[in-house]
Amino acid sequence: MQIKVNNLGKKFQKEWVFRNVNLTLVQGEPYVLIGPNGSGKSTLMLILSGLLPPSQGEVSYHKEGKEIPEDQFYLYQSIVAPYEEVVEEFTLEELLDFHFSFKKADENKSIGDIMESLYLTQARHKYIRQFSSGMKQRLKLGLAFYAQSDILFLDEPCSNLDAKGIEWYQQEVRKVQHDRIVVVCSNQPYEYEFVKHQINIEQYK
Repeated sequence: MQIKVNNLGKKFQKEWVFRNVNLTLVQGEPYVLIGPNGSGKSTLMLILSGLLPPSQGEVSYHKEGKEIPEDQFYLYQSIVAPYEEVVEEFTLEELLDFHFSFKKADENKSIGDIMESLYLTQARHKYIRQFSSGMKQRLKLGLAFYAQSDILFLDEPCSNLDAKGIEWYQQEVRKVQHDRIVVVCSNQPYEYEFVKHQINIEQYK
């Protein structure tokens, strides 16, 4: 799997957030987007995922030598971000059943296995709205980690996690980094200490 970025730029009104971004992202080589708060890291991630259109240039996905249509990008990715929410009217079991009816779960994990991996087995029948912020974040990460996705976008992945949750994240993300394109958006080193390549948004101002 590859993501190719050609002459990418984004502006809001008359101000360029970044421009002339040229990258090739490949499976097994984790990346992190770094830069000051408000510099455009999340904006770039949204464009890479296809959720936000660029002002110039293009993003293309390629798998097994074939280019994937833009309207199918979502089939190949999972995204975890502060602006992405889960349905709080579901119980944990209902949400997992619903989510994995659209995205295939890891072949080696049942719904029960996923709950256990999330340390949420005791919350099987609890409504998501009753979860703490840390439980919700761990759940969002689990939905991404345990789905069969080629690309994993992680924006501030350890938001609301305590020390135990951060340790869990670090263990789980290492398990998937070799099989996927992993892109982290963060200024916190403990969120991307496993990453090989840094992309500093300030280089594209």
